[in-house]
This record gives sequence, C-alpha cells and structure tokens, in this order.
Amino acid sequence: MLKKLSKLFKNPFAFYIVLAECGLTNFVSDKTHLSLLYRSSIGDWPDLRDPKTFNEKLQWLKIHDHDPLYTLLVDKYRVKEWVASHIGDEYVTKTYAVWDKAEDVDISCLPERFVLKTNHDSGGVAICRDRNSFNLNAAKQKLEKHLKTNYYWRTREWPYKDVRPLVFAEEYVEAADEAKGLIDYKLMCFGGKAKCVFTCTGRAEGDLRVDFFDMDWKHLPFTRHYPNADIFPTKPQRYEEMVSCAEKLAYGIPFVRVDFYESGNRLLFGEMTFFPGAGFEEFDPVEWDERLGSWIELPDISSSL
Repeated sequence: MLKKLSKLFKNPFAFYIVLAECGLTNFVSDKTHLSLLYRSSIGDWPDLRDPKTFNEKLQWLKIHDHDPLYTLLVDKYRVKEWVASHIGDEYVTKTYAVWDKAEDVDISCLPERFVLKTNHDSGGVAICRDRNSFNLNAAKQKLEKHLKTNYYWRTREWPYKDVRPLVFAEEYVEAADEAKGLIDYKLMCFGGKAKCVFTCTGRAEGDLRVDFFDMDWKHLPFTRHYPNADIFPTKPQRYEEMVSCAEKLAYGIPFVRVDFYESGNRLLFGEMTFFPGAGFEEFDPVEWDERLGSWIELPDISSSL
C-alpha cells in the first residue's frame, strides 16, 4: 500500500490508472482517456494528430482503424477456424469443449492435461497438469470473474468490446522444459511484413523476460518494460515457416503481432494482438519507440470522414 501511495505522489497522473482499473472512467471519451493513460504510463502527452512513435501510433489506431475483422481475430476461440483456413488446421491447438458460463464447465471428459481459457480478454487462463489434483472450483471462480469483465474499457482496445465471452477447453501444449514453460515467439508485422520478433521467457517462474530480435535473429539493443533474459533464446527450429505463416495472417493489416509456439516438432498458433502492452510500455533507449513507430504506415482516414 505504501509503495502504491509513493508512486501516486511521484506521479499524480497515476491516480487516473487507479480510477480506470476501478471502472470509474467509462464515461470519458476514448481520445481523452487514452491521452491520460499515456501521460500516466509513459510520462509524456501523446501526439495523436501527427503520431511518430510506436506507442503513439497504437493509440491512433485504436481511435481510427476499426476494421470489423479485428473483433474476430482477437477472439481466442473463434479465430482458430479463420487461422486454419489461411495456413492450415495443423497449426491450431485442439479445442475439446466450449461453455457460455464458467459454472457449466465439466472436465470429466477432458484428458489428464488441458487448459481452460476465456476467449475475450487477457489472463483468463486456468492450466491443468493433473486432473485429479486440479482445483476446479478455484478455476471456475477465476474464469467467471473474467467473463464479467469487458476488456475494452480499461485500455480502449476496441476489437475486444463486442467479443461474446465464453470459456473453452483446449489441449495442453508441452514445453521442452516444463519448469521454465513454453517460449512465446511474437512476430511484429507491419503492413503484413514481419520486421522484428520478440520472445517471452521466465513466465512460468514468475520472472518474465522479453528479448527483441531482428529478422536475422540478431539481438536488438533495447528493452520494452521488461528486462532481457540472462541467456538470450536461440532461434526456433521452424523460424522461417513461422515468419511465413505470420505474414499470411497479417496480410493487409497496418500492424499486428502474431504469436506462435514450438512444441516438439509442432508449430502452433497462439493469438493475434493489435496493441502490445496496450501501447503503454516504455522503450529503453527511448529512440527505439520512434524507430518501430516509423515502420507503421497509418491508413488514410480522410475518405471515411
């Protein structure tokens, strides 16, 4: 508590983040809300008239780029069919069952290991590694809480606003090292072209590390909110195939992040994300914010005005 109060005194704008987390800012317009969150998180006011940085352009895209397809693409359950139709169903994890309510979740017919997820937000996940010891009641409580949350309001990531929430069970994807968990490979696609990739490691250990690489798998000298790993991840075995699949899925989109996993000899799609870190994660050194921003070509909105 004292730590939170200290942060508020150092950055009074951070109080707005607290209000947003409590759902007390829903009446605020998107532009004003995003400007205040940006000032609270990044420390500067965003230029939404002539955005140049990566984070600024993500806020601009939230306000102006409302392709209805995006709502399907952020739906973790319904996007699977779309992905299968574009790159093949061998890249899609198996879905075992779907429920509208968390209270209806029935694991009696599921395998020993599985994952329960909500389709419409971030963090609505319950992982079962042993069905006999799995705390189903705790999982249901967590999933029910997520089902009641509209992910849009906190950071105005509009594609999530109209996703119909549900819970689904899918296959458990084996990691090469269970103690360390799966490595997330996240390809940053600009205008349908992958220009850099970052990895997430240490999540299973509660010590998330993020490392950016160029397309030749050369480590890039910056961080974004999270520290680098002590030992940089090596290039995945099916990297070129991963890039090809990501670019097919990202075709025609100004910016989208496409995630994959490697599990044994399988390459599996994870999700698509339009606003990594909601556009509120700082770069160090800061010039990389503008460098990545220069890769986003904003669509012309004059024809729609």
